[in-house]
Amino acid sequence: MEKSRDDFMNQLIEEIKKISYIKAEDIPNIELYMDQVTTYMDKRLKPKIKEREDKMLTKTMINNYTKNDLLPPPNKKKYSKEHMILLIFIYYFKNILSITDIQNILNPLTELYYQTDKRINLEDIYNEVFGLEKDELDILVNDVMEKYSRSKTTFQKANEEESEFLTTFSMICMLSFDVYMKKAIIERLISQTMEQRTEKNGKEKPKKKKEDKDEKER
Repeated sequence: MEKSRDDFMNQLIEEIKKISYIKAEDIPNIELYMDQVTTYMDKRLKPKIKEREDKMLTKTMINNYTKNDLLPPPNKKKYSKEHMILLIFIYYFKNILSITDIQNILNPLTELYYQTDKRINLEDIYNEVFGLEKDELDILVNDVMEKYSRSKTTFQKANEEESEFLTTFSMICMLSFDVYMKKAIIERLISQTMEQRTEKNGKEKPKKKKEDKDEKER
């Protein structure tokens, strides 16, 4: 029985190692209609290690993202490469964060880097953060295997049948606590970022009013 669990974990680890993100150069560099966007996302974002079929990004979801200011409106019903990049971020964030938190972290990103001529644009940011994937996957694999090893040392007094369930439950609890704590850290980081932006914008308001006055005088 233990061997079958080891085999299952080894198989799962191999599946995790095969996970990859959508590279920026693989995202269409032309504007797409909604049907083309959902088809592309469904094909490229479908999870490889989850048994349950999740909805990727439906038309309704994308329309709601636009209504909730998570995504800039399309240009004549067409979505650009920058739209696609933001949708990929939203797809990953929506599994762990509230709509409000996603708004709070993506709105500044969009304001600063969407359709900009700055030295850094959305594609640069996408490449930078997703380029960390390989190292993060290695860390994840090591962490999962460590938790699996620790789970096997729990409930030593349980019989074989109970032990299989209880040790699995132990691992689920360790992984869940890890997710819970990281989610809490993410939420605190987003909150701090919003506080800093609010404070900064508050300090800049008088300057903006002066600029507005100067503009009127011209």
